[in-house]
Amino acid sequence: MNKPDTSKRQIVDGSRIMIEALARAGADAFIGYPITPANLLYSYSAQRIPIMLPAPDEITTLQWMSGLALAGHFPVTATSFPGFALMIESINMAYMMELPMVIILVQRLGPATGTATCGAQGDLLLLKGMMSGGHPTPVLCTSSFEDIWTLSAKAVEVAVKLRTPVILLTSKEEVMTQKSFDLSTLPEIKPVERKFYSSEEPYKPYKPVNYVPEFLSVEQNKHQVRITASTHNQAGILMNTDEEALANTRRLEEKVRHFLPEYTIFEHYQNQGASNLIVAFGVTAGAAKDAVTQLNKAGVPTDLLIPKTMIPTPEGYLSIMGQYEKVVIAEENMNNQFGELIFGLKKAPNQRFVGGLGKMITPQQIIKEVQS
Repeated sequence: MNKPDTSKRQIVDGSRIMIEALARAGADAFIGYPITPANLLYSYSAQRIPIMLPAPDEITTLQWMSGLALAGHFPVTATSFPGFALMIESINMAYMMELPMVIILVQRLGPATGTATCGAQGDLLLLKGMMSGGHPTPVLCTSSFEDIWTLSAKAVEVAVKLRTPVILLTSKEEVMTQKSFDLSTLPEIKPVERKFYSSEEPYKPYKPVNYVPEFLSVEQNKHQVRITASTHNQAGILMNTDEEALANTRRLEEKVRHFLPEYTIFEHYQNQGASNLIVAFGVTAGAAKDAVTQLNKAGVPTDLLIPKTMIPTPEGYLSIMGQYEKVVIAEENMNNQFGELIFGLKKAPNQRFVGGLGKMITPQQIIKEVQS
């Protein structure tokens, strides 16, 4: 048997891969306030992203990001729950203004400040309900170094195309743990193309073209650019409950859902005759892969679903789950957040849950639930 070629492998962590991917995709500004376990992202951004500004707090972070986005830059930040909680009002503002940006949310144990050095998967329902009015913000979730690379670039692409903030969801173990990895296996990332309004006609900052308004930087001097976070019409004029203004607010949700097929990303591993399905996202996907391997070797045919587009939640996940006699959802929280996202308050008869608090879920825990 030939020995594997290890000459191209190096010790690396997910934070460095993520920052490199974002930079290659076109992120040119990082604004941040350091917080564990997102500190490496903060540190590496100073080495790789052209503009790096340390903010005095998380509220200021999002305000500065919004200003940079208005000036035509593509800003990124990274935080964990305590910082993200402070950012939510300003993320709502950026959502209403339709400003492209990426917010990396590194999950850790909560509630409140919790334990900064302990990972978790407890922020999914927060992301589901963080927007006043319940409007969905695109959320992509990484589950491997390959995901960290490709989904970081995809997050930039979605943010630019839809003119919206995008949340890149990950966890402490994914971005801080170092491992041997061959970086040459990662695909090329090209800068996301950005198009700007070029007509001679007066500019309407919220006039949609296929659901999304054309963008124009406030730094140019040719056209007036009105930007507001209040309910507004296509010209950016505050109109309260005027029909054009309400239609503009409805469009914010419609555009995110309309383009969902273009950023619906998941893995579905299938084995012949399988009646069991394991569902796991993020860091727990690794344990789920090991569990599936062991179960199939033991003669218990089992399939695996790894969702990566979390919000809006694609209906296709329900279709996949409906094909199996038993569905085991594994996630590192106490309350089956992804299960609730999929099924609501009424759990499907074929659904089981494997949870955890303060420690990662093991393949053995998942196997036990499948075989029970």
